[in-house]
Amino acid sequence: MGTTGEDATLGDEGVRALQRGLAVLDCILGGPRTGVRVVELMRSCELGRATVYRVLATLIACGYVARNGRFHYVRGARLEASAAAPVDNLASRLGPVLQRISEITEDAAFAVVREGTQSHCIARHIGTFPVQVLTVQVGRRQPLGVGAAGLALLASIAPEEAGVIIDANAAALAAYGGMTSKRLHLLLKATRERGWSVVGNHVVDDTLGVGIPVPGSGGQSVAAISVAAPLQRMSQARQHFIVNTMRSTLKALVPKGL
Repeated sequence: MGTTGEDATLGDEGVRALQRGLAVLDCILGGPRTGVRVVELMRSCELGRATVYRVLATLIACGYVARNGRFHYVRGARLEASAAAPVDNLASRLGPVLQRISEITEDAAFAVVREGTQSHCIARHIGTFPVQVLTVQVGRRQPLGVGAAGLALLASIAPEEAGVIIDANAAALAAYGGMTSKRLHLLLKATRERGWSVVGNHVVDDTLGVGIPVPGSGGQSVAAISVAAPLQRMSQARQHFIVNTMRSTLKALVPKGL
């Protein structure tokens, strides 16, 4: 059955509304625990005041956002109740995985989970090689896909949803080494074809990371892990070695998934 012009327009508007909602939510999640003001949401999300208030009203009604005082907005009870314990549990379970990977490769290993359109680093382990790539700290959030683990996680998401995520993050990508939506789409395509991600660090020059998704017990990816190292250590052969190390370590330590 064909799609009418009216249906297509409604569909486009629905996508735009979703993008605006995700952008506002991500800004609140990435902000201070005391909350984010409307003027900051307007600036970060490039939205008008009326639009921000409409989005906030919906997020508050659904329990994803709450007021903190008169002027600040924070994550709501729905997120507070569901986020802390699972993330702590995932970090605890992935800790030994990262440690073993880091011991074998001698480089830093990281674990991230998805929060909306962002990746959230929940754990890392520092290796023994004299030069370590440690630009991502535990607790850091950044657009999903700009790092190796986040790119691997993005590639595990349905293509339509991944496209919405990239579009929602478009304005923020330039801050990561000049990343663009077009380049991220190309990296995503290559990751799907290859089966694992490889991307240069877009904050520090001459570094490279490789990553793979981590499946949950139901088979769907719930996290991703990566290893980052100076570019001169990341020949194609060594990239394959690291990917095989990550896969074998996951199989050994979490054989049934997280």
